[in-house]
Amino acid sequence: MAIDAPTLEQTRRQMEKLLDRIIPTGEIRWKAELVYEINRLKKERGAIILGHNYMEPALYHTVADVVGDSLELSRKAAETTANPIIFCGVRFMAETAKILNPAKTVLLPAKEAGCSLASSITPEDVRGLRERYPGIPVVAYVNTYAAVKAEVDLCCTSGNAANVVRSLESEAIIFIPDEYLTKNVAAETGRTIIQAGEDLPPGVPVLISWPGRCEVHEQFTPGDVERVRDQFPDALVLSHPECSPEVVAASDFAGSTSRMISYIRSSSRRRFVLLTECSMGDNIAAEARDKEMVGLCSIRCPHMNQITLEDTVRALRENVTEIDVPEEILERAKLSLDRMIAIS
Repeated sequence: MAIDAPTLEQTRRQMEKLLDRIIPTGEIRWKAELVYEINRLKKERGAIILGHNYMEPALYHTVADVVGDSLELSRKAAETTANPIIFCGVRFMAETAKILNPAKTVLLPAKEAGCSLASSITPEDVRGLRERYPGIPVVAYVNTYAAVKAEVDLCCTSGNAANVVRSLESEAIIFIPDEYLTKNVAAETGRTIIQAGEDLPPGVPVLISWPGRCEVHEQFTPGDVERVRDQFPDALVLSHPECSPEVVAASDFAGSTSRMISYIRSSSRRRFVLLTECSMGDNIAAEARDKEMVGLCSIRCPHMNQITLEDTVRALRENVTEIDVPEEILERAKLSLDRMIAIS
């Protein structure tokens, strides 16, 4: 994905061609200097840049060597020989890269870049769930911090969550922390939902849910889907599984960010509406010029938005912010991630 141009002027020209009508020409001109410097420093240091699908287009299409969702980037982080790893995503993703490849230096180009969903559950919460439901396996969505991953049996992503649940021969499963993802996975796997703290119903396959939500995806409503269909009857509506079950049911397709991209690429339809972080629609529009992303999204993740080209330059120059995971947490968290990747 990264632009390979020997001069600043060639970098600017490539960006103008790639990002035409996606971002203003004036913005491209000054960002070209940052892109050129990042790619120069990256080559000089032997670094690799991993970019999540929610990164801004000027970063996503110009400096990232690998782009994708959490699962794809986790795989790449585990196998790369490059050092350092610059992770353009939020903190829990950078932690995952460090867990899977602990010998490498992992840098997060932001001071914090947290996540409302990851912050919704703590290691103490997981231990409390185990005490309340002894012997029941615990699955954690990968959108959790390392200390939580260390307390669970295995992890999952939105793309493989249903397969992870099906792989467990247990009538009850604790599934944390995303309330909406849990409900959507329960519908897909034929399980009943109960809330954490409730008694287990006898003889019924269940998922035990935790009340965490993504501050972006929880904002979409079935009314949004209705308005889209009224205004753009020819558009296909795609939603992320972190949206409510009502939004997912009203959509034409629901899946992880990578599955959305694959769906759009293979579809014969021209017009799409994405109910997810809005930068992703711009990224697809830049790549698939024969497709139209209806620009109704106004919900930008405030945490993903902290990752900038300026801070990526700083990360390469100053080794900030370096991600460290304590050894006792890293070893246990790696077990849960390794099991997730094996199932995938």
